[in-house]
Amino acid sequence: MAENDFLHSLLSKVTASKGDSGGQGLWVTVKMLVGDVIQTRKDYPHLVDRTTVVARKLGFPEIIMPGDIRNDIYITLLHGDFDKYNKTTQRNVEVIMCVCDEEGRVMPNAVCLGAGDKPVSEYRSVLYYQVKQPRWMETLKVAVPIEDMQRIHLRFMFRHRSSQESKDKGEKNFAMAYIRLMKEDGTTLQDGTHDLLVLKGDSKKMEDANAYLTLPSTRQHIENKGTIIGRSSSIAGGLSVSSRDAFYISTLVCSTKLTQNVGLLGLLKWRMKPELLQENLEKLKIVDGEEVVKFLQDTLDALFNIMMEHSHSNEYDILVFDALIYIIGLIADRKFQHFNTVLEAYIQQHFSATLAYKKLMSVLKTYLDTSSRGEQCEPILRTLKALEYVFKFIVRSRTLFSQLYEGKEQIEFEESMRRLFESINNLMKSQYKTAILLQVAALKYIPSVLHDVEMVFDAKLLSQLLYEFYTCIPPVKLQKQKVQSMKEIVLSNLFKKQECRDILLPVITKELKELLERKDDQQLQAQEKKYCVELLNSILEVLSCQDPASTYNHIQEIMVQLLRTVNRTVITMGRDDPLISHFVACMTAILNQMNNQHYSVYIETFQTSSELVDFLMETFIMFKDLIGKNVYPSDWMAMSMVQNRVFLRAINKFAETMNQKFLENMNFEVQLWNNYFHLAVAFITQDSLQLENFSHAKSSKIQNKYGDMRCLIGFAIRDMWYKLDHNKICFIPGMVGPILEMTLIPEVELQKATIPIFFDMMLCEYQRTGEFKKFENEIILKLDHEVEGGRGDEHYMQLFESILTECAGQHPGICHLVGRFVCLVKGLLEKLLDYRTVMNDENKDNRMSCTVNLLNFYKNINREEMYIRYLYKLRDLHLDCENYTEAAYTLLLHTWLLKWSDEQCAPQVMSTEFQCSQTYRQLKENLYEKIIEYFDKGKMWEEAIALCKELADQYEKEVFDYELLSQNLIQQAKFYENIMKILRPKPDYFAVGYYGQGFPTFLRNKVFIYRGKEYERREDFQAQLMSQFPSAEKMNTTSPPGEEVKSSPGQYIQCFTVQPVLEEQPRFKNKAVPDQIINFYKSNNVHLFHYSRPVRKGSVDPENEFASMWIERTSFVTAYKLPGILRWFEVVAMSQTTISPLENAIETMSMTNEKILMMINQYQSDENLPINPLSMLLNGIVDPAVMGGFAKYEKAFFTDEYSRDHPQDLEKLNRLKDLIAWQIPFLGAGIKIHERRVSDNLRPFHDRMEECFKHLKVKVEKQYGARELPDFDDKRLGRPRSMLRSYRQLSVISLSSMNSDCSTPNKTTSESFDLEVALPKQGKAESEETALQINPHPEVKRRKSKKRTKRSSVVFADEKTVPDISISDMKCVLRKYEFMSDTNLSEHAVAPQKTSVLKQMSSVSRSMPVIPGLTLTVGPVAPDETIASHRLSQPVFPSTSDGDKKTLKKKKVNQLFKTMRISRVLEDGKQSVEHHFKSSSTDL
Repeated sequence: MAENDFLHSLLSKVTASKGDSGGQGLWVTVKMLVGDVIQTRKDYPHLVDRTTVVARKLGFPEIIMPGDIRNDIYITLLHGDFDKYNKTTQRNVEVIMCVCDEEGRVMPNAVCLGAGDKPVSEYRSVLYYQVKQPRWMETLKVAVPIEDMQRIHLRFMFRHRSSQESKDKGEKNFAMAYIRLMKEDGTTLQDGTHDLLVLKGDSKKMEDANAYLTLPSTRQHIENKGTIIGRSSSIAGGLSVSSRDAFYISTLVCSTKLTQNVGLLGLLKWRMKPELLQENLEKLKIVDGEEVVKFLQDTLDALFNIMMEHSHSNEYDILVFDALIYIIGLIADRKFQHFNTVLEAYIQQHFSATLAYKKLMSVLKTYLDTSSRGEQCEPILRTLKALEYVFKFIVRSRTLFSQLYEGKEQIEFEESMRRLFESINNLMKSQYKTAILLQVAALKYIPSVLHDVEMVFDAKLLSQLLYEFYTCIPPVKLQKQKVQSMKEIVLSNLFKKQECRDILLPVITKELKELLERKDDQQLQAQEKKYCVELLNSILEVLSCQDPASTYNHIQEIMVQLLRTVNRTVITMGRDDPLISHFVACMTAILNQMNNQHYSVYIETFQTSSELVDFLMETFIMFKDLIGKNVYPSDWMAMSMVQNRVFLRAINKFAETMNQKFLENMNFEVQLWNNYFHLAVAFITQDSLQLENFSHAKSSKIQNKYGDMRCLIGFAIRDMWYKLDHNKICFIPGMVGPILEMTLIPEVELQKATIPIFFDMMLCEYQRTGEFKKFENEIILKLDHEVEGGRGDEHYMQLFESILTECAGQHPGICHLVGRFVCLVKGLLEKLLDYRTVMNDENKDNRMSCTVNLLNFYKNINREEMYIRYLYKLRDLHLDCENYTEAAYTLLLHTWLLKWSDEQCAPQVMSTEFQCSQTYRQLKENLYEKIIEYFDKGKMWEEAIALCKELADQYEKEVFDYELLSQNLIQQAKFYENIMKILRPKPDYFAVGYYGQGFPTFLRNKVFIYRGKEYERREDFQAQLMSQFPSAEKMNTTSPPGEEVKSSPGQYIQCFTVQPVLEEQPRFKNKAVPDQIINFYKSNNVHLFHYSRPVRKGSVDPENEFASMWIERTSFVTAYKLPGILRWFEVVAMSQTTISPLENAIETMSMTNEKILMMINQYQSDENLPINPLSMLLNGIVDPAVMGGFAKYEKAFFTDEYSRDHPQDLEKLNRLKDLIAWQIPFLGAGIKIHERRVSDNLRPFHDRMEECFKHLKVKVEKQYGARELPDFDDKRLGRPRSMLRSYRQLSVISLSSMNSDCSTPNKTTSESFDLEVALPKQGKAESEETALQINPHPEVKRRKSKKRTKRSSVVFADEKTVPDISISDMKCVLRKYEFMSDTNLSEHAVAPQKTSVLKQMSSVSRSMPVIPGLTLTVGPVAPDETIASHRLSQPVFPSTSDGDKKTLKKKKVNQLFKTMRISRVLEDGKQSVEHHFKSSSTDL
């Protein structure tokens, strides 16, 4: 800090500093104590006692109570400016202040330096060393008696202080200043800063008051007189005013006796100059409000003193009255509103004018009369605003007068008061425009006078005056203001008296009724409604606190006049209206305060039955709406329970009226009874009464205080139902849903009492129609909604069954129908409860399963609306999981219910998502577009194309919208392109068994086939499955468990991979189909699955395991095809077959050949494929060091011992040899491709592999014969030739076994087809004549005529050539092996008529939710399917060039040789296939 800082600056810097003080400083704690000094001393005696110093506020407090006298003047030494004159340095100035009288004597102990300090006679300031302009900023208080204020002044002496004591003693005052505390006009010194004149001269003269009091004290005084001060001019008495020096102080006067306002001072001291009284009274209105409230008591005393001292004259009455009104208005101002208590205290404690009431009432009446005549009366509005305190003064004055004179002039006073109210009423009747504002003010302020007037005036007479006050106003005039005024009347003590209510209540209810029933501007009406409901609420609140005997007539008055009006107001108000809860509370209060007699009286007020019916229906509808949409917050439980208790009593009372007046045939009101039942059910099912949903403590508290109101209303509903007698049929099926909702309440006694109503309904409908179909339909529909909403449980299902069965036992004629109905409902309840259990489960698979169970149930019982509802729930679940294929199949089920028609859609087949569709055609078209979108996302383009074609047919032939047709065809083209170009990973399929009683019923001890997602491994699938059932145990075996596991209480999960079995596709018969097309059907539209595992039988040869390796194959048949509406379906049939080692070898060999051919096709189609996979495949077969291929088969089966022991396997051995022989040309083709594409660094590897192949070929052709492939390297054709599509060898194992795992249970092998009929190489001994007798197949003829087709097909023998084999038998064999694969169809091939899978689906019964099952039987061929013979004269080959003739001739010969052996091959194939189909059919 700087050394020359002033003290106040230093303190400011210290307090403002937030830095580290280094641990130095003064630390204090502060605690705020609320209250004044007296209260604080009482509440905190340990902190505040009698010795505690109290520092008063520098200034006035917010409230100055009467009797709170204060006379403090605060002086602050601000700063000075002192010249050094002839000194070399600046002075060390000290200021000495004292309070002196007019003779200059110092008044002792008049200066206080701070709260708690002892007063002193003089004050000495702080010293600043050699400072020209010292700043002290020191405040002190001057406290002197009020009577001395006129003659005292403040004197300031300035002295130089030396640092040397000897010099300091000789120093004298070098200047002085002074100021008087009272001005010449008698007012106190003004607050603020004062520039005092510095007087210089003889130090002794400075102490002589006569010398300086004649001089001016402030610079402002000099300036006002126009005097110019010289440099050091002598004024008088040896003292001069220094113009070079200055001294500043500020003053603050805190006095309740000393005013700084001249006008107020003149009024307070009016006796000194009575001639100026009128002027001073008028000037009071321009006095600053702060000055008036500071001297409130003195001012009021002065006014009433003037009035009393002129009691025999009215000269000053109006002036005093106006002054009083001004003061009251001043206090009513927001700025001074806290002085209301001061005014109240003054009236009660200090006011003493006993005759003032006469003059006040006189002037007030004069003003009222003048205004009612339409004459100008400027103060009347202010007077009405001040009416409350005017009457307080009147009442207090009358009270003091009565006390003083023992009640004299009471009659005169009451008469004056009556005349005064008559004047007010005359004002209210006035029709002058100037009176409107005054009437509004009167309505607003009249109620405020009642409390005081009632003390000195008869209450009943006052009520009568108020009645006249309100009735004299025209009916439609100032209604809003009247209601506000009446509210204040109701809140007064007057309304609490019965005799007063008898007079006032009718006029109030009449006004309320008129205002509530008036139709006016909405905004205005809303404001009026607010005032009305507040008034009605106040009335009911007052009545509720009174003795019921004294309020009977008043409640009846309100009931008759306002109950229906309030009800209708509630009905018309919106539930979001901020006033709705207030009106409902008022209505509830009216009903609550009505006793039984009130209800009876009210019912009799309706003159006609129709009016009563209207009222009851209005009330029932309103009650039901309020119960459903509670107007109170949900946590206002007490309010809700009170409302329910009141509603219940009202409902029961109105039910009695219905029984008495509207039950008989002539008077029966169907709609009224219907409204009653719906209301009662809504009441019983409301959330606030469902005790089981609350905590035990809360439930017990409600039970003890209010009881279980559900039972009371439930029993009432039952009794009312049985009273209907033959009218019950009117409420079937309408009341089925509400009664069901009631019976689902988990209260046993209530359920036992109400479930029999169902049987009564069934019996009633049965007696009328002979069935109860309406009842059944309705209960099924409603049961779904109720159970999904959380109601119902297994206990209810059992109770429902037992009660209805018991009731049916008493009526044999209906017993069997009831039994069927109970079984139906029980089944539905089981499925609905399962669905509800998993509805909020994270496991969406369970939710999907339960949803499918429900939609199947509704499909079976032909409930289309519910069926469609659950279809879309299932669709939404699939979309959440991104199962677009399943979502598409789900929506497809909806389309099956629709037809291509322009008829209007029936409501039950509509869905909320497609509400815009008007006709069946629009709806089906929109659905198809959505399904196609889903199929596209799921890469199921084959299914999307089928739908596109159906849409295209409609666009082309029905609606002729070619624009849409063109868009459709473009979309189809895109889908075809996607099929051929986009890779679609094949999903794996998993068998999952859920064993044990711990699983839900829809999973328990069942096996399902799951369709995996793209690239999903079994381990991942199983881990996800186990996470859904954390307590389940994983089974490590693939064998079905025993009964012990199935009946155990635990959970056991079995999971393993299965292989789908391709289902035959008739449209691909005898056609070359690309792999991209065939591959789709290998893993889609399947419902037969195989699981194969090796087993050992007999002795095991350690050197050759194939001889004893049997295959145990399990077949699974699912309920529906996959994919479908779920990613899984339940297994409905299982069978096991055993495959011998030889059959296994044949199957493995077929798969190997298939694999070679597929890889050859792949490398022909794509030049960019890496060579390594082909290298490994070929080398593993041809290299004898690897011991691959068929060497172990030869050792195991091609022995004399095996042939001797298994003579029945001769054909199978020949078939295996044939497969081995055919492997050689396949390997040769693969090696040829390998040679073309092998790199230089792998050339030695290829050379060795080719060498090994030559040795292998020699060996195989020597032992098993040679096979020859046609030339597939026709360079003239643009597309690569498929070998696989033309050469598929016949296998003893069925087509369905080709995809099975033949080595280990967990290994997934590549999927393949069975190869077609083998065409072994024929010997050249066959004659040309025999060959010429063969009629070629049309495909062969086409291929001969035009080689551009690049299509290679099997040539079948004519029936003439092979007489031992009928065409029908041959067709049966070929039906199983009709698929061909790889490469695109020939560009010149005739496109066969395609039968899509979806069209097959659509032909199935609609009760099936997905596509039909696989048909495994082989039927006979129709006669018209025989192969047509071609005439020999028909040209077989087109003209060719010389270069091609040799090749064609060679191929022709080879083909003829192949044809000669077809009969034997087909016969072998026929027998093998027939044998397999027999076993397969038995298994399935």
